[in-house]
Amino acid sequence: MNDISGRLAPHYSAFRAPDRLLLTGHSHQAWPDVALAGQIEAFDDAARDVDDKWAAAFKKADRVREGFRLFLGDPYAELALGSSTHELVLRFLSALDLRGRPRLVTSGGEFHTLRRQLARLAEEDVEVVVVPPEPVGTLAARLADAADGRTAAVLVSAVLFETARIVPELDELAAVCRSRGAELLVDAYHALGVVPFSTAGLDSAWVVAGGYKYLQLGEGNCVLRLPAHADRLRPVVTGWYSEFAELAEDPRAGGRVGYPSGAARFAGATYDPVSHYRAARVFDFFAAQGLTPQVLRAVSLRQRGLLAARFDEIGAPAHVVSRDLDAAPEEFGGFLALRSPYAGRLRAGLAARGVQADSRGEYLRLGPAPYLSDARLHAAMDRLAAEVRSLTSGGATGGAARGVTGGTTGGAAGARRAA
Repeated sequence: MNDISGRLAPHYSAFRAPDRLLLTGHSHQAWPDVALAGQIEAFDDAARDVDDKWAAAFKKADRVREGFRLFLGDPYAELALGSSTHELVLRFLSALDLRGRPRLVTSGGEFHTLRRQLARLAEEDVEVVVVPPEPVGTLAARLADAADGRTAAVLVSAVLFETARIVPELDELAAVCRSRGAELLVDAYHALGVVPFSTAGLDSAWVVAGGYKYLQLGEGNCVLRLPAHADRLRPVVTGWYSEFAELAEDPRAGGRVGYPSGAARFAGATYDPVSHYRAARVFDFFAAQGLTPQVLRAVSLRQRGLLAARFDEIGAPAHVVSRDLDAAPEEFGGFLALRSPYAGRLRAGLAARGVQADSRGEYLRLGPAPYLSDARLHAAMDRLAAEVRSLTSGGATGGAARGVTGGTTGGAAGARRAA
């Protein structure tokens, strides 16, 4: 596996991946050069066919669904596409019976898509129960305990976006939700493309994910996997594409808004198809390069292990920066989370040294990618070591609180656009 970067790196020339220290693999990976060809193809189809371009665009959308099915481990999944997970989560939430079951259960480790939207719903008298994410090993059980007969849905990530910890026993949580009549929504964004995912045991669950991160698809490529019972729900937030197949008829004739079966039930409206052209090319590239979920997981474990070993060699004081030593490597997702009250300052210092990473609150996140060589990873960690030495020398960690707070706020602001 350690020679895969040499084979892949030349295919990322536009992003200069072979020459840059891009430890943003958990947020925005480089796009392979074929992505540009997809964008050009979208323009050419539009220029040639004008409004008739949609036949070709819908074929690209089908290819995107096919690509997602592989990484979801569900070859027959019903998939609604959206430009963002927020858009898809809104459609899901709007289908819930929040009058009859005005309670939502979630964890305190969810990305801002859920955190902010659920917090706003709480202001409108929806009861939102937030379960602490730690300890992760019991999170699913504690969420299950919080789900009662008034609960409309439980919403939780498969991999926590701050710490990279994989949440175990989601299948058991799904069984409890099913028995209590509550929906389960699993956010698999930090799993697809780096942690093999399967809907086995999650047949009754909804799964939301996207390709902005590990799958290298870029913006505008998100997906909602529907369970078999989805046809019982009528989303209030509904786009006219849900009646696309019936446009020849008068959709108002029945008096009540109708819904088709399957993924179209949660369809949106007119969208920019360029993202799907790009994604289709990238999925084809992954297939040609043999970048299966299993291969990508093996690469990730090795690269993250290298970063962790190099961090341990730095010997940083635990009160300055540390990593989670209580879990096995297989219990983490695709990035190394380093906990530090100086996370923002470390991120800014790395940026000044030519290493792109990010910070989330008290976590500095280092995300490798399969196109990065071991030499690149070692170089990045050498610069982290230098930054830690700079931080700790001369008592800098003793009186840096004001500067660190400002650095964290400023450093995280630009990163909030993507987990």
